[in-house]
Amino acid sequence: MRSSLTRLIAIFLFFCISVPQLWSQADSLPDRFSSPYEAVYNHLNYLQDENYIPAQAAKSLFRGERTQKQLNNLAVELKQILDGSGNYIQLDDIPKSENYYDSLTRRNRYVLTKDFPEIYVQLYGDKWQFSDYSVSQIDRIHKDVFPYGTDKLLNILPNLGTTKYLGLHLWQYLGILILLCVGFLIHLVFTVVLRKILFGLLHKYGKLDLANQYLNPVVKPFSLMIIAVFAKILIPVLQLPALIATTLVLLSKALIPFFAAIFFYKLVDVLGQYMRKMADRTQNTLDDQLVPLVTKMLKVFVVIIGIVGVLNGFNFDIWPILTGLSIGGLAFALAAQDTLKNFFGSLMIFIDRPFQIGDWVTSGDIDGTVEEVGFRSTRVRTFRDSVMYVPNSVISNSMVDNHGKRQYRRFYTRLAITYDTPARLIEVFVRGVEEIVNKHPETRKDYYNIFLNEYGGSALEVMLYIFFKVPDWNNELRCRQEIMLEINKLAEHLGVRFAFPTQTLMIEQVPGQKGLTPEYKQTKEEMEEELKAFFSKK
Repeated sequence: MRSSLTRLIAIFLFFCISVPQLWSQADSLPDRFSSPYEAVYNHLNYLQDENYIPAQAAKSLFRGERTQKQLNNLAVELKQILDGSGNYIQLDDIPKSENYYDSLTRRNRYVLTKDFPEIYVQLYGDKWQFSDYSVSQIDRIHKDVFPYGTDKLLNILPNLGTTKYLGLHLWQYLGILILLCVGFLIHLVFTVVLRKILFGLLHKYGKLDLANQYLNPVVKPFSLMIIAVFAKILIPVLQLPALIATTLVLLSKALIPFFAAIFFYKLVDVLGQYMRKMADRTQNTLDDQLVPLVTKMLKVFVVIIGIVGVLNGFNFDIWPILTGLSIGGLAFALAAQDTLKNFFGSLMIFIDRPFQIGDWVTSGDIDGTVEEVGFRSTRVRTFRDSVMYVPNSVISNSMVDNHGKRQYRRFYTRLAITYDTPARLIEVFVRGVEEIVNKHPETRKDYYNIFLNEYGGSALEVMLYIFFKVPDWNNELRCRQEIMLEINKLAEHLGVRFAFPTQTLMIEQVPGQKGLTPEYKQTKEEMEEELKAFFSKK
């Protein structure tokens, strides 16, 4: 009890002696800073462990109506903001000119870091200080850098001990150990416990394949991303040495988009598997080609965003890179106009869907079956079994006759029968062909034309104009054969003879024989009587 009381008295006497000394020491130090460098140096220098005088550091801040205690706290918070956000101030880069002038703001002002443009030193009369506006924003920025109440830990942890071991306090080693343990627990929860629970539920409902395909790829990168977020929040609280803290904060800020990119990259694979299942349910085979193209585009997009995020996490100025990429992209676009035309042509094909895989298309010299649609070209298998690679820009700007979109397939031919076929037999034959068409299971029944249509050079021609409701060319050929065979059987049964091109040589007059030219001795009146007799028979 006596030893505890003695220790309290010693601490009280220490503060009674040391605090007034610090105040008097701060009063004897300079309070006029003739350049941005001197103002920033004064603030950072007198908040180091070996030279800790908050009252002197607070002289770099514009006081206004603030008390000395408030100003001291704000000076400490500003230092914590810089350390906690990973902004290591290079003093050699700060202007040392008394009349430094910022051409952008057109004022005597110097912004300390691009991450916090509201924090800057400004010339007041003949003295440089952190501006009144900057000082008013310190509390808000401090809460942003130390969210979720972690700013309260900054006042608790340093009181746990002041002894240093290898440059770090004991409480800092304890904080690092706690950070590692919590990170391990988070990883354990996500990769083992949570996955086991979800696997059990999915296995219970017979969805184990779903768990293997969808959960396994994304759980690990997601847990590592959560650990990186957790580290980014707690590392600033440890108040490690400036260079170490800056390195760790920047590393944690870069690891967040890195693991996020891996997570979303794996998620694209999951999305691709889902889209493949959806494409299998549709009849449009073009969806099967669209799925891998979409997944590739999404993966490229995720990788680009991930790279930009990692560079931004390391505080790289990405705007010059993006500007260079835009200029280079313009030059690339000019040099690769045909490639870009083909790319946008493929987009038009996928949007308009003028054909799908397996369709028979005709466009100019193109005649064949579509096998694949890529980013640059469309592959068409011709009926000679050769392969044509057609640029998408060509096929998207051309008229395409898609035979695969037909609801019916037309069959048109002419049945040539001999001129000596009696008229009554022709009528019976035409009705028989109609009956064959109506009885066939795959012909169109509501529209067809079967008529004696023309006097040919060597035959009477019966027009056969019908349609088949079949999906492909092979079935169309089969139906044609079935109809033609039935017509042949009908002709054999009725005694109808099919004609073929012939020429007959006729000799008008042979000596001693009667000529072949008929003699017409009837008068016109007698011919009129014959006509009346013909129609009276009907």
